[in-house]
Amino acid sequence: MMMNARPSRLLIVDDNEMNRDMLARRLARKGYVIGMAENAQGLLERVKQDAIDLVLLDIEMPQLTGLDALKTLREHYSPSELPIIMVTAKTQSDDIVKALDLGANDYLTKPIDFPVAVARIGTQLSSKQAQEALKESEERYALAARGSNDGLWDWNLSANVVHFSPRWKAMLGYQEDQIGDKPEEWFDRIHDADRERVKEEIAAHKKGLTPHFESEHRVLHKDGSFRWMLSRGVAVHDASGNVLRMAGSQTDITEGKVSDPLTGLPNRLLFIDRVGRLIKHTKRRKDQLFAVLFLDLDGFKMINDSMGHLIGDQLLLGVANRLEKCLRSTDTVARLGETFTVARLGGDEFTVLLDDIKDPSDAKRAAERMMKALASPFILGGKEVFTSVSIGIALSSSAYEQPEDILRDADTAMYRAKSLGKARYEVFDADMRASVMARLQLETDLHRALERGELRNFYQPIVALASGEIAGFEALLRWQHPTRGLLGPIEFIPVAEETGLIRELGWWNLREACRQISEWRAGLLAQRRLTISVNLSAKQFLQPNLVEDIRKLLSELALPPEALKLEITESTVMADPGAAVEMLQQIKSLGIHLAIDDFGTGYSSLSYLHRFPLDTLKIDRSFISGMGDDGEGMEIARTILPMANNLRLDVVAEGVETMQQVALLKKLHCKYGQGYYFSRPLSAEGTAALLAGDLTWQACEQPSSSTDVSTRST
Repeated sequence: MMMNARPSRLLIVDDNEMNRDMLARRLARKGYVIGMAENAQGLLERVKQDAIDLVLLDIEMPQLTGLDALKTLREHYSPSELPIIMVTAKTQSDDIVKALDLGANDYLTKPIDFPVAVARIGTQLSSKQAQEALKESEERYALAARGSNDGLWDWNLSANVVHFSPRWKAMLGYQEDQIGDKPEEWFDRIHDADRERVKEEIAAHKKGLTPHFESEHRVLHKDGSFRWMLSRGVAVHDASGNVLRMAGSQTDITEGKVSDPLTGLPNRLLFIDRVGRLIKHTKRRKDQLFAVLFLDLDGFKMINDSMGHLIGDQLLLGVANRLEKCLRSTDTVARLGETFTVARLGGDEFTVLLDDIKDPSDAKRAAERMMKALASPFILGGKEVFTSVSIGIALSSSAYEQPEDILRDADTAMYRAKSLGKARYEVFDADMRASVMARLQLETDLHRALERGELRNFYQPIVALASGEIAGFEALLRWQHPTRGLLGPIEFIPVAEETGLIRELGWWNLREACRQISEWRAGLLAQRRLTISVNLSAKQFLQPNLVEDIRKLLSELALPPEALKLEITESTVMADPGAAVEMLQQIKSLGIHLAIDDFGTGYSSLSYLHRFPLDTLKIDRSFISGMGDDGEGMEIARTILPMANNLRLDVVAEGVETMQQVALLKKLHCKYGQGYYFSRPLSAEGTAALLAGDLTWQACEQPSSSTDVSTRST
């Protein structure tokens, strides 16, 4: 993974954000520095600017395809200088052949098998680094011969003896006469997990499959510890091509391999190694208990983005120092003689290993001390910076076989702490694992919902209170799950938001709603003024091609733009009001109507409201449900409605359930109402039947159809 002093830099080029983010997160955890691009525009400059070591390039992209980008890159970089792995669908075999002909090093097929991806990336990077090392080999060995700090070795293959320099032996803690000249002196000391790989790497070089031998592996020191060594070498051939000997050097890279360059703390590699040793040890000592704590800073991204990476790095250094100081001073650790390890996995993620604790409460007390230690402000750049930490705790048990398993469970517990409000700790248990598995299954099912045609739109009438006539509908997304039945948005929209699937789901919702209203408007003359309201998620709202996509959709369906009303939440527009105004004006320029949804529950910034090109405010149902002659909801309605009238905005009251609420809203000159008093959300077929019945609510005093207004549906 890391053959040089710095971690390898990968660039993922894919127009699908979900694919980019998922692959980036997993590769980052392997120690790579990840860059991302949503298209192939300006790729050559990006590669130069960021010193990219390898590109993962999607073939199918709009505007500039991956094949076009590959051609451009190959005009400037050879396959050995810049490995490029193409990412393609299984069915695109012709594209794969074209890509290989154009100089692609390798390819991956979707859905990506992550272990295969890691292996292929590692192979390409190793080859690149071997080529680079070969260019430097003459100078390197000349310097080594002049007495560098590296250990030298020279292997006579015909006699099967190896000359190990005194420095080579000293690096492992031995005097010159304490190590012989047999290859076994080297191979027998290599870690069991690395030995066969090293032999295979030597064999590959001897066969001429690699330009030169270069290997990172662990070697046993005399003191019983393993040291990370970088061994390099080249083979010498006779005139017939037979290998006569191999010679090279050995460098101790332990410090760079197992320590975090920013904080100096152990890194993931060393942490995993120590946890692995403890797991083996506790198999022999059943009474030994240890704990792994996974820590994630709350709000670190906001600090990093707003104050800059320099301040972010200073904060991470401060956190590392406080964690170590705090643990040294705890009663638990003091009693155990400082048997703990604090490590930084990357970003704002830290881990703590508490060795040989006596009781689970020791881990909880340590978590509480760490939370308290980080609560006081950090003085960075002359300013006070506050942060808190969410902690997940996993306790050792005989069920753990691999260190990654207990780290994963501590990570899961940390995310539970985040979801419960942050700045707290949670201990992993079996119920948490079941919950995680259920969540993963839901995510998997949601990925398939679109292709299986399981999404449904339900429609709830929006009624003109003065006439009692239906003015339009709001399209509400539902999921017809194959085993769980019809699911409301609360059960799947949060997952869609987190995974990025909300863009695909939101577009399906919008497209189907426009198609359906177009069909209804064409049916009867009386229905040609019906409008359709569709919710626009924050992630959809930020898409640069959103306005053009909507314009094309309306043109395709021959749907007048005034028939569509897009609903955006307050929090979406107030996250960046300046950018929001520009985007809203672009949408408005198409002739589409705009509404602020759930008004009063977000930022409620009235000072910004007049700047947005809006047509409608939707008063949240929580205010309507509290309406009475003297209730709080009534006061809010009395405030909002005159303000809306002054701003020339229509108002839709959501959650209307009683005749009394209708009467009060009419009294306050509210134009539209929506809620179970009129109708629950209906399927497309149910809505068509409702329209065919020419339903009106006479003066909105009593529903004139048999619609079951008491039946609740999410």
